Amino acid sequence: MATFKAIRVDKADKGTTAALTQFDEAELMDGDVTVRVEWSTLNYKDGLALTGKAPVVRRFPMIAGIDFAGTVEQSSHPDWKAGDKVVCNGWGMGETHLGAYAEKARVKGDWLVRLPDGISARDAMAVGTAGYTAMLSVLALEKHGLTPKSGPVVVTGAAGGVGSVAIAVLSKLGYHVIASTGRMSETDYLKGLGASEVIDRAELSGAPKALAKERWAGGVDSVGSTTLANLLSMTKYGGAIAACGLAAGMDLPSSVAPFILRGVCLLGIDSVMCPIELRRTVWRRLASDLDKAKLADITHEIALDEVMGFGAKILGGQVRGRIVVKIV
Repeated sequence: MATFKAIRVDKADKGTTAALTQFDEAELMDGDVTVRVEWSTLNYKDGLALTGKAPVVRRFPMIAGIDFAGTVEQSSHPDWKAGDKVVCNGWGMGETHLGAYAEKARVKGDWLVRLPDGISARDAMAVGTAGYTAMLSVLALEKHGLTPKSGPVVVTGAAGGVGSVAIAVLSKLGYHVIASTGRMSETDYLKGLGASEVIDRAELSGAPKALAKERWAGGVDSVGSTTLANLLSMTKYGGAIAACGLAAGMDLPSSVAPFILRGVCLLGIDSVMCPIELRRTVWRRLASDLDKAKLADITHEIALDEVMGFGAKILGGQVRGRIVVKIV
């Protein structure tokens, strides 16, 4: 069996190690579709897995990477044949199933989504789990009943991957977007994506009140913790916040006041085990509602051998927008 390049994570005496190495195809896990991976991407969770800062990886050895786009090489699944262009996000890749930072991947065909017309494999990874999660959040807000007429929407972690795509999509849909960031130096970048206002994250980092002045009808939060608690306390009557991240922590020092006195809803967003039909809807919406020029503006390309160095950078808040990883 052939070998191929992959970033392998191994258990060490203290924590884990990650290195670019040759991986034997015979060691690939069970699956009915084998894909030649062409592009991947770097998400916050990838940074955690590569650095060992959190116990993301659940089996060893592991190939890191939670997203890929590429071409089917072999398939025994009825929906897929050699030559099909596919995208895969989540499903435990890079955690419990060998992942995407490799020239080959073997997965279940039920995990795959056909690459939509008008989106290249590179574009799909410029979107990646971060952008796919942003669109899941937008769909949840729409299902709640939010429209541009409802009022402003807030996006936290605005200069990151989820935030950047959320701003671009929401602004194209006609929303007045308030971007919250810890990097006010990125104000021009955020306004270029479509933000109408940019606020310092310090405005959302103080001790939360049970109820504060109403400021927005809804929002997308990738930060969690005190930031999310403050967002909820400032949400208008009947509004909603889509929560999809934990960059500041898993705690939520809030109260029931926003829920029982203002009818605010907290919408949980899970990207990993999201049902396949919703995934297809997300990718169709991304094809129509994400400006490709803005996507290009927020994207930076790196090679597979650069991934480890960027893992620490994304955890340190030193990455703007989206990073695509060229595999082949």
